[in-house]
Amino acid sequence: MAAAKTIVILGPTAAGKTKLAIKLAKKLVREIISADSMQVYRRMDIGTAKPTKEERQGVPHHLIDIRNPDEEWTVSDFIDQTKQLISKPPQKIIVGGTGLYLWSLLEGYSFPLVEADPELRKRLSKEPLDKLYKKLQEVDPKAAEKIHANDKKRILRALEVFELTGVPISDQAKGSRTQGQRLEDYILIGLNLPRPELYRRIEERVDKMIEKGLIEEVKNLLAKGYSKDLKSFQALGYKEACKYLDEKWDKAKMIEELKKQTRHFARRQMTWFRRFKDVKWFDAPTCLPDRQVDTSAVLDYINDI
Repeated sequence: MAAAKTIVILGPTAAGKTKLAIKLAKKLVREIISADSMQVYRRMDIGTAKPTKEERQGVPHHLIDIRNPDEEWTVSDFIDQTKQLISKPPQKIIVGGTGLYLWSLLEGYSFPLVEADPELRKRLSKEPLDKLYKKLQEVDPKAAEKIHANDKKRILRALEVFELTGVPISDQAKGSRTQGQRLEDYILIGLNLPRPELYRRIEERVDKMIEKGLIEEVKNLLAKGYSKDLKSFQALGYKEACKYLDEKWDKAKMIEELKKQTRHFARRQMTWFRRFKDVKWFDAPTCLPDRQVDTSAVLDYINDI
């Protein structure tokens, strides 16, 4: 019965996943589990598009604000805590865009083969080796400790995996112990958008983040003593803001780069989501005032299962 199944909502950034999840949770009397690798961090609110308490509309949200920016959070942590939460009533809705987290949960392992991306590999190969290694030290310091600074092949592969999955290769290896423990009894719902509309929403979201005070948020985190070299600061928005604060970019350049990198991220997300089987895709409207998916259509689908 659908009532006994966990609902999982996936889709690219800015597609409207959170709003749909909250509407469904209120109608079905469920709680929400975030499958976002960055919303776990406290005081990192604007750049992660974390729903505010008002936006949550009283619906309990889990795996949000449970780590400080300098504390570790891995695929294994997500799997362990999500399974604990699912085992307790009420029923849950899992929502998020971190493909590796969802794949690990639904398929029972965290390190599916990531095929080489020739275009990405070509772009990375144009960079000087020392710059590539420095980038690896930023996004995955644990992998950098194990890879020699002159080992271009392994450096490229580690960076490629991070670019394609959004999760350091060192974290993925840790998560491999989840193999054989896949989640059962779930309903998988995906949100889809035409690329021009998706990109328009991304640009709109970035502009709103700047208006809400993304730069001030990053300033405050740095003032509290958090290092810009932390893994959490490699998230979209934070690394760009740091370059602006370091006077490497002006504000216009920062915004331009953030929009571009978010578009790239959305494409990588969709590459991940194409791996999943049994996804029921719903088109997010482009003409309605709130441009959200018709909740009744989603409910009909859930109830028909």
